[in-house]
Amino acid sequence: MELMSHASTFLLPSLPPSCRPSLTYALVILNQHLPRFTPLLWKHAKLRLCADGGANRLYDEMPGLLSHEDPSDVRRRYKPDIIKGDMDSIRSEVQEFYSTLGTKIVDESHDQDTTDLRKCVNFILDHELELGKSNLSILVAGALGGRFDHEVGNINVLYRFSNIRIVLLSDDCLIQLLPKTHHHEIHIQPSVEGPHCGLIPMGEASARTTTTGLQWDLMDTAMKFGDLISTSNIVREENITVRSDSDLLWTISIRRPT
Repeated sequence: MELMSHASTFLLPSLPPSCRPSLTYALVILNQHLPRFTPLLWKHAKLRLCADGGANRLYDEMPGLLSHEDPSDVRRRYKPDIIKGDMDSIRSEVQEFYSTLGTKIVDESHDQDTTDLRKCVNFILDHELELGKSNLSILVAGALGGRFDHEVGNINVLYRFSNIRIVLLSDDCLIQLLPKTHHHEIHIQPSVEGPHCGLIPMGEASARTTTTGLQWDLMDTAMKFGDLISTSNIVREENITVRSDSDLLWTISIRRPT
């Protein structure tokens, strides 16, 4: 079985040389509170999209994340490439502002069967060749918090596109899918993430999961909802390995500046 490697290097001020040729980041901003490190995600991304009301968040909140700069300059500089969704949340003045700056507006109000995040992921995949097609990773800012059904819808997108690296981000943590088709090696960035973590078998039970590098490692452990799941675990080493017969959600806390 193939090994898949993961590293939250997008949380670092600059990407290590080893990551630059192999990772291409796309950023999707959803209609929730922007994580404090959104300017850093923006810097690393090659394509930036707002999902409908995510444009309001970018317009309203990005100046506050760069409070030492002029708000008007910040809004003009942090202009999304695309605004896409059913367009029921974006304010008219925000849409007009970005449209005037050259942002492409894609109205998909005819499609009420897919979430705005899924619409954005589909757009990114349709333009994968333009992104270089080199280990595409989609970072989703504002994916957690707010309404629980929205959070579950975002997690559902991880399963819908299980062959794509998608990371859901909030101020406090990240979530990504570890598909059962691979063994996984997670390279911890201790300056920006941890120590709390979890492995969650959402959707199907795991008969056997084995890990190394955690405070409470799993050894061919069975996990399912209503019984044991690995929450409030602790990363003990900088390299974590995970092997499982089911898809697992990996979550780890994001450190706040001290």
